[in-house]
Amino acid sequence: MLKDLFQKRKYATIPSDRQKREIPEGLMNKCPSCGTIQYSKELEMNLKVCNVCGYHYKLSAVERIMIMIDEDSFVEFDKEMISEDPLEFPDYPSKLAKAQSSTGLQDAIVTGSATIGGFPVAIGAMSFDFMGGSLGSVVGEKIANTIEYAIEQNVPVILFSTSGGARMQESILSLMQMAKTSAAVSKLNENGGLYISVITDPTFGGVSASFAMLGDIIIAEPATSFGFTGRRVIEQTIRQKLPENFQTAEFNLAHGQLDKVVHRKDMRNTIIKLLDIHGMKGEVSNGG
Repeated sequence: MLKDLFQKRKYATIPSDRQKREIPEGLMNKCPSCGTIQYSKELEMNLKVCNVCGYHYKLSAVERIMIMIDEDSFVEFDKEMISEDPLEFPDYPSKLAKAQSSTGLQDAIVTGSATIGGFPVAIGAMSFDFMGGSLGSVVGEKIANTIEYAIEQNVPVILFSTSGGARMQESILSLMQMAKTSAAVSKLNENGGLYISVITDPTFGGVSASFAMLGDIIIAEPATSFGFTGRRVIEQTIRQKLPENFQTAEFNLAHGQLDKVVHRKDMRNTIIKLLDIHGMKGEVSNGG
């Protein structure tokens, strides 16, 4: 009978609250771009890139460095350097402590020495999850120290940037880091050093207006957004509608702001090739 046909059909059911609780937190990830749900382990094996649409998830500073360098080659610089709240900005110490607790970092950048494909380098990577990757006195000092090391050891500098801009809690001391890092890059250039700047999503404000855009070679991951200020502010200022892809890596490449857009899976080998082309000392590997 028709009634029996409907009784035999199985329909999908909404999981109960108990069933939902049995699914381990963090087991799955939903792509912010295409909505595809993927296992977290599969996503990590794919370097946190969606295997359907190619969306590049944000990486922490440690994750960024670990997928780039040769295994067990990293030696961290200035590990214990922290901000002391020089302006006594309200609630700044508690916000710093919260960011340090949630990320396991002391500030918004990790720097050190390592090898990539056998080539010795000075490397740094910013973390957007630490107060929006804001540029403060510690970030500026660590970058300057890393560049000084590169000059002394005659090795190239590789910096991965991601930032919302200068750290307002440090006011003018934060803005001074733009000049400090730019001066350090200029000194590296005077000494014939190589600086590869890798821009990741998003990179704005003081970082984009200083060291991020001063590389001898500037590359970015696909769809990375970067510029000095956001499109809304620009549109309100010029009273014009901007292109949909404005400030993306692809748009900036087409307008001469980048040398190359590189997929994350190709980033390590691309940097190895660049180091080899520029005659850096080391042993060329196949990229691992």
